[in-house]
Amino acid sequence: MPQRVVVLEPNVVALETMPMPQAGHGQLLIETTHSLVSPGTERAFFMGLPNTNASYPLYPGYSNIGRVLALGEGVTGFCVGDRVASTAAHASHVVVDAQKCLPLPDGLDEAHAVFFNLIAIAMQAVRKTRIELGESVLVLGMGLIGLFALQLAKLNGGLPVAALDQDPKRLDVARACGADQTYTPSDTLAEELAAQGTRPQVVIEATGAPAPILQAFQLAAPRGRVALLGSARGETERVNFYRDIHRKGLTVIGAHEITRPQHESFAGWWTQHDEHRVALSLLAHQRLTVQPLITHRFAATDFAQAYHLLKAWDTQAMGMVITWT
Repeated sequence: MPQRVVVLEPNVVALETMPMPQAGHGQLLIETTHSLVSPGTERAFFMGLPNTNASYPLYPGYSNIGRVLALGEGVTGFCVGDRVASTAAHASHVVVDAQKCLPLPDGLDEAHAVFFNLIAIAMQAVRKTRIELGESVLVLGMGLIGLFALQLAKLNGGLPVAALDQDPKRLDVARACGADQTYTPSDTLAEELAAQGTRPQVVIEATGAPAPILQAFQLAAPRGRVALLGSARGETERVNFYRDIHRKGLTVIGAHEITRPQHESFAGWWTQHDEHRVALSLLAHQRLTVQPLITHRFAATDFAQAYHLLKAWDTQAMGMVITWT
């Protein structure tokens, strides 16, 4: 029987059976092969953290790779057996509008392809800060989003591109992904960077925690740009807008993915569909490092183990790939 993941209430997750979905007009019926846990977002909704507005039951997940089982009436451009990417939830079988699916490039490993949506989310900061060739960039938070933002910033011409995290092992991963410099948080880091003449012109905040946002403002160079990429769960205290933003001439950019245009891409603002296509192409051309980010692989029947790691906020749990077939 088909199955899907459900969060019944805060901190309670289950795998439930469901009827086999049917493809309607313009839709694809997809048998999932892999889905990816998005650690920050899924943890927040699983635990009912601030700024989620969660209602239960909820069906988590938004990074799905699978194979087409059936085509609904009116579908063109796809065939049964095609490998496709979509934003469907954690489930063995899903129905998705065909226009929201993308075929996987030939030869692309499905366990790598499943990262496509988190890559596209990380693109928001890189596009919206308009990183120029040779500009220095600092990324705060070396979770999946931060690690992809770091790699995309390098691809976009950032030099140097540095990583900041309080976990030494995550900084090891950042170096494996090409970080030019790595730092741990300290009260004197801004002064140290200023003395060295290396304050970043672009700071990408990707921790998803409120407090580091203040540090992002403090670390940025005068007239720099700060992108708020992580979804902070709570309020940031002690921001002195005159000292931290106004007097420094900072540009602060909200980089949540829902700010994307719906129908047409233009400079700095691409649709989700176009960014998903680019993410898959970057993966196919091996422009992004993925393998070191896969920390866990779980069968769907063991899905609860992934959420146990999220609840414990195990910093070594990053890329948790769920295998369905």
